[in-house]
Amino acid sequence: MSASSFIRALKNEGLTVVEVGDWRTHNRNHVGPWGPVHGVMMHHTVTKGTANTVRICRDGYAGLPGPLCHGVISKDGRVHLVGYGRANHAGSGDDDVLRAVIAEKTLPPDNEANTDGNRHFYGFECENLGDGKDPWPAVQVEAMEAAAAAVCRVHNWNGPSVIGHLEWQPGKIDPRGVSMGGLRRRIDERLK
Repeated sequence: MSASSFIRALKNEGLTVVEVGDWRTHNRNHVGPWGPVHGVMMHHTVTKGTANTVRICRDGYAGLPGPLCHGVISKDGRVHLVGYGRANHAGSGDDDVLRAVIAEKTLPPDNEANTDGNRHFYGFECENLGDGKDPWPAVQVEAMEAAAAAVCRVHNWNGPSVIGHLEWQPGKIDPRGVSMGGLRRRIDERLK
C-alpha cells in the first residue's frame, strides 16, 4: 500500500490523523527492505506527553535512529504519522510467530529472535509509560483498534494479523495493560 493509501485507510476508519513533517518518505529503507509486510505490531512508548512522544518516535535517539514506527497513537486517540517504509520498531523476533501471523493461526510462544520484524510489520507506538499504572483511555484503545483494522482492511487481513511486541520478541512486555486477544476480537468485529 502506498503512503497515500495508508493515510486514506486510517481516515476512512474514522481516525483523526496528524501528518508530521516528511512522514511519507521518512524511513530506514536504506538499511534493508521493507516487505513483504504481513501484519501490524502494537507497542507502548514508555514516554509521557504527546509532543515529546511524537518527537522521539519520529527522530529516534542515540543508538536507535527514527522513525521508530509508522504512527504514534496518543492518549486522545489521534494518530500522528511519523514515517512510512521500514521503521525501527519490531527488531528481531520469532520466525514461528511470523508464520502464524501469515497463516492467521494461534500464536506460538516467542522463544527466539531470528527474524527481522522491521521488514514484515507496520508499527504503531501508543503513548503509555508501560508501568502497569498509566491508564489506557478508551479513546486511545479504540484508535488502536481502528488503526490496525484500517491496515487489515486494505490487505484483506483479520485480527490474527495484529500482534503485540510482547508476542514477537522474547523479553518484551508491550503494550502492557492492553489485552492483545481482546484487541484482536474487537478488530475482527469491526471488520465484519
